[in-house]
Amino acid sequence: MAEAVLVTGGAGYVGSHTCKVLASRGYLPVSLDNLVYGHPWAAQWGPLIQGDIKDSPVLDQILADYRPIAIIHFAAYAYVGESVEHPAKYYENNVGGSISLLEAMRRNGCKNIIFSSSCSTYGIPEQIPIPEDHPQRPINPYGRSKLMMEQIIKDYGNAYGIRYAILRYFNAAGGDPEGKIGESHDPETHLIPILLQTVLGRRECTEVYGTDYDTPDGTAIRDYIHVTDLGVAHVLALKHLAGLGQSLCLNLGTGRGCSVMEVLRAVEEVTGKRVAYRTMGRRPGDPPSLVADAAQAAAILGWKPDFTDIRAIVSTAWNWHRSQL
Repeated sequence: MAEAVLVTGGAGYVGSHTCKVLASRGYLPVSLDNLVYGHPWAAQWGPLIQGDIKDSPVLDQILADYRPIAIIHFAAYAYVGESVEHPAKYYENNVGGSISLLEAMRRNGCKNIIFSSSCSTYGIPEQIPIPEDHPQRPINPYGRSKLMMEQIIKDYGNAYGIRYAILRYFNAAGGDPEGKIGESHDPETHLIPILLQTVLGRRECTEVYGTDYDTPDGTAIRDYIHVTDLGVAHVLALKHLAGLGQSLCLNLGTGRGCSVMEVLRAVEEVTGKRVAYRTMGRRPGDPPSLVADAAQAAAILGWKPDFTDIRAIVSTAWNWHRSQL
């Protein structure tokens, strides 16, 4: 019988793609999702339980029924702007809900957790690429909620024997190469789907924030990591913990940065269509560049992203978005 893995937020974007990778590697992904942002259609590779990580009886029932070997924890709110306007929502869910999950692990003897963290914990970077030992000074409640949970998970590790892999990833992008699932947020805030929505006529234009950064073309640079590559990294981290490897904190990224305009041109190349856009002023708190130093993930987990060309990443997203017409 396949070993079960509880995936919180398993009907969300990164969670659902990770579930597909888990199933392909012989695991049974059990998704727990409150469906505030997740989609039932995305949970195709194992059972979907609608529920909340703050609901202790639900957690206890799942852990008793499936006895998962680990929990992969994606369930979190992730809109930076909203976190500034409604910090209580983010601390209640991202911190309070995660503590509820850790307490359920303690009660039920589940010892392994892979935590979805973020490059937002670093704040404004002092160096590029960003290594794991870079100072962590997040500049918004979303990033602070992730950093708080990193610290709390480490404390649970020291005190209660919880073993962890904290994975800080950069800009998740793309869609399932087979086209079965893809990125669908409401509201949508990620650059590639916004560009594709513009191409498809669902938006009048794409707004480009900041054209005067100290970058080659003046627009902000980000490290776009394909969502399936992220899923593979989570499964490798699971194997690491299951093999009694040390707890760890790792960056996940390609180590290559692409500017907003480079991504826009890649979308035009892949789709064969012009992207209507207008330039805007910088958004407060947006760093000029965020690029990962992911050498540790390669050295410790043997992880190497398959999608390193932005056009290949855009192509998988384009296939998905066209299929939804």
